[in-house]
Amino acid sequence: MESFSLILAIVVVTALAFDFTNGFHDTANAMATTISTGAMRPKAAVAMSAVLNLVGAFLSVEVANTISKGLVDETGIRPEVIFAALVGAILWNLLTWLVGLPSSSSHALMGGLIGATVATAGIGAVHGGVLVTKVLIPALAAPLVAGIAAMLAARLTYRLGRKADGKAAEKGYRAGQIASAGLVSLAHGTNDAQKTMGIITLALIAGGALAPDSDPPLWVILSAGVAIALGTYLGGWRIIRTMGKGLTDLQPQQGFAAQTSAATVILASSHLGFSLSTTHSVSGSVMGAGLGRKGGVVRWSTATRMFVAWGLTLPAAALVAALAEWVCGFGDWGTVLVAVFLVASSAAIWKISRREVVDHTNVNAPETPAEEPAGVVTQAIAAVTPPPTGALEEELTATVSAPTAPAPTAPAPADPANPPAKTTV
Repeated sequence: MESFSLILAIVVVTALAFDFTNGFHDTANAMATTISTGAMRPKAAVAMSAVLNLVGAFLSVEVANTISKGLVDETGIRPEVIFAALVGAILWNLLTWLVGLPSSSSHALMGGLIGATVATAGIGAVHGGVLVTKVLIPALAAPLVAGIAAMLAARLTYRLGRKADGKAAEKGYRAGQIASAGLVSLAHGTNDAQKTMGIITLALIAGGALAPDSDPPLWVILSAGVAIALGTYLGGWRIIRTMGKGLTDLQPQQGFAAQTSAATVILASSHLGFSLSTTHSVSGSVMGAGLGRKGGVVRWSTATRMFVAWGLTLPAAALVAALAEWVCGFGDWGTVLVAVFLVASSAAIWKISRREVVDHTNVNAPETPAEEPAGVVTQAIAAVTPPPTGALEEELTATVSAPTAPAPTAPAPADPANPPAKTTV
């Protein structure tokens, strides 16, 4: 086993930087609905999420093993390839954070790894079966499953609570929403923190610091958990605003349904070793919960921009990583050039973000106008949704008890013997 080289140390630091961006980029996954409904104060919410992300990092290593052992062929990978992959992932995370779009940090990382691997070892070094079964299929299935589950859960929640006292029920749902948000944070730690563990482990194997097929060492697990927790505590307020207010307006019942559904999907995927996007799962559940309330509106203009970002994540990160790997191929000066470009680009994005500051003080300000016409999907679902029990009876009662307006009477026929008096102006 060889000692750490300089490039390996750079890769590890860059991987932890990616983990940090993953934390503040994905804080919205756990806490956006909790903050938007007022169940928790913004700073307290992100603090709780940070602690639970750290705890979740120690619960499993299945996803880390998917990244380090399954996605690409370890034999042809050099530490420079991992570095190039991280460059593509970090830049995509920062760009989507700047515009407030909840894209997938997981897919950015895997796209960067695929692009850099193809650039150095060819397409054959990518394990296509693993990519399809454990990345692409879950990416399509997760938002649909979570969305449908959240929509049904929201409708069931409203139906079960229709006779409950309004204030007491709302207080109970807020407590349930806090608990479910904590579950999502824990699930996020078990899934997303492991991706950085996997990428560091792959770099250590490529650099000769670990034997092939090794599990992540304890120091890797701890450092990845701390990095994602720190990023989570800072709060990705731009994406929290989009997720909490930009997609739909949620009531506590809907927030509880959305987060419970998303947490179930994420924890199940972590147990199976699927490198699932928590962003896809939570976004799907938020939209599903939005449609679960009669009269609820999903802002499809925002959702469409989000879908486009999802589709671009893998290829965009792969392209940037491939270019970074090509430059790194020129030697040490190429690697230094890529590192300088990464730092300069990150600083420029941060400076641009200061033009319109979004933080815990204005995170609940709506990103889009409060009223948006219902889309085709929303109208179709509303058309087939029966009114809640009691609403139809009240409407019929109001119709029957409403006073009947007198019918208009026709004017009396004019009497020729007594013509109407003329009015002089």
